[in-house]
Amino acid sequence: MADKSKFWYLKNINIFDGMDDNQMKMVEKMTTMSKMGKHHPIYFSEQPSNNIFFLKEGHVKLYRLHEDGREVILDILGPGEIFGELSIVDQGGRREAAETLDDALVCSMSMRDFEDMVLHNPGLNVQLTKWVGLRLRRFEEKVSDLAFKDVTKRIISFLVRYADDFGRIKEGTVQVSSLLSHQEIAYLTAASRQTVTTVLNELKDKGLIDFTRKTLSIIDFDKLRHLSR
Repeated sequence: MADKSKFWYLKNINIFDGMDDNQMKMVEKMTTMSKMGKHHPIYFSEQPSNNIFFLKEGHVKLYRLHEDGREVILDILGPGEIFGELSIVDQGGRREAAETLDDALVCSMSMRDFEDMVLHNPGLNVQLTKWVGLRLRRFEEKVSDLAFKDVTKRIISFLVRYADDFGRIKEGTVQVSSLLSHQEIAYLTAASRQTVTTVLNELKDKGLIDFTRKTLSIIDFDKLRHLSR
């Protein structure tokens, strides 16, 4: 639908589940919607935490830059997700940067307005608490993978989570838009780009996955999940 309103999009942001139309109209007045192209920076680390963001369309990566210039990708977000919210807990500058992976529609709200809204809406407060817990649990899973799994299992674990988060069933396979380069998967899994390419090709030769520049297909999801453990 080309005529989807900002209100329609906001109603489909997960954290706003349970809010009525009057409450959502108040949210609409406090937000700004922006269209962004691929690889568009949304904010950088160490910037003041003045705004919170809601992703309506597209995908965003959260990442940090190591002192030596290496990129460490913390998370990949899809439509319906909130980001920049951890600064509410930290009460300081942002620790991560955010950048679009494809064409995206992003809504922003001032942190002050959001905090005031949470203060006066217990239901939203509960949703935010759950959301922050989910985000931290995702970070913990990634840290656990890095600590306890070898590089092949780390890459396979990423593929499983990626398909869980963004995949769609089509003709018996799980298909995902191929948003990430092999180098970006390497950043996510603490691997080299060459290792990522090798592991993906091995999984393809075994008939577990298939991929092109535009799509990733998980042919045997259950077996792939088993291999990630």
